[in-house]
Amino acid sequence: MKETLCPGFVWTFEVVDKETGEVRDSETVHNLMPTEGLNHMLATELKGGAQVANWYVGVYEGAYTPVATDTMATFPADSTECTTYAGATRPALTLGAIAGGAVDNFAATTDFAFNATKTVYGGFVSSSSAKGGTAGYLLSAVRAASAKLLDDTSTLKVKVSFTMVSI
Repeated sequence: MKETLCPGFVWTFEVVDKETGEVRDSETVHNLMPTEGLNHMLATELKGGAQVANWYVGVYEGAYTPVATDTMATFPADSTECTTYAGATRPALTLGAIAGGAVDNFAATTDFAFNATKTVYGGFVSSSSAKGGTAGYLLSAVRAASAKLLDDTSTLKVKVSFTMVSI
């Protein structure tokens, strides 16, 4: 019997009004796990590779669709990483407990408060906290089906879940 493992991230982008907490726009999309991220996971779990202690979430403002050959070395420039949000670094991805082959950040969502009017097309998970940084691993990249329009009255709330399913 041949068994297949199907890992992947599911992203939910919510544009939330800072004053009222009203969700203006919400969308859930499945990601692409670039070969770089898949190779890192395999090396870490099956070949004794070095584990990454912290992961970070970034967003991008280019009309870019991620591809399997994306790497952290090129992704910030190719996707036009957005860096005009509060904080000196990319926000940490704070994951909860692992259960049933899944883990998520629903208890501690990753929020972006913008200080300029921006259009965000998607997001990514990186092992590097540096805004615009090109070091480290690209674990996940996703393009939303519709652009998210943001300004200083809104927050982009990002929910990320990862599931491994044996099929």
